[in-house]
Amino acid sequence: MTPTDSEHALRGAGLRVTRPRLAVLDVVAERPHADTGTVLDGVRALLPAVSHQAVYDCLGALTDAGLLRRIQPAGSAARYELRVGDNHHHLVCRSCGAVTDVDCAVGHAPCLATDDAEARGFEVDEAEVIYWGRCPACSTTLRSRS
Repeated sequence: MTPTDSEHALRGAGLRVTRPRLAVLDVVAERPHADTGTVLDGVRALLPAVSHQAVYDCLGALTDAGLLRRIQPAGSAARYELRVGDNHHHLVCRSCGAVTDVDCAVGHAPCLATDDAEARGFEVDEAEVIYWGRCPACSTTLRSRS
């Protein structure tokens, strides 16, 4: 996201344009699926005086506004990405924790259509699918040890 795109996105979401918010968006754009610590380190590289709390507040506001997506695979810290509003899922490496986007296998939101949810009175608007396995680097390492 360019600074201009980020500014437009913030304004479009009804948020004030601030240096910490712009920095958070820049860091997440450079490091998709970054955890909070990585975002904090990246923002502090750009804005050394920014507080821990300011970064947490920015992540919360940007997520609430729909500009960031927060995911938290089991056993992992919360992670953030800019890819929002589409039907994609994630591959997570059991060994190193790497996270990668994967498009829906069907091409639409089949995971949102469940008769059981409707029968229980739920209106489903989001589903999280996480595929677990080993990334290419970890698979190679595991095979070479065998």
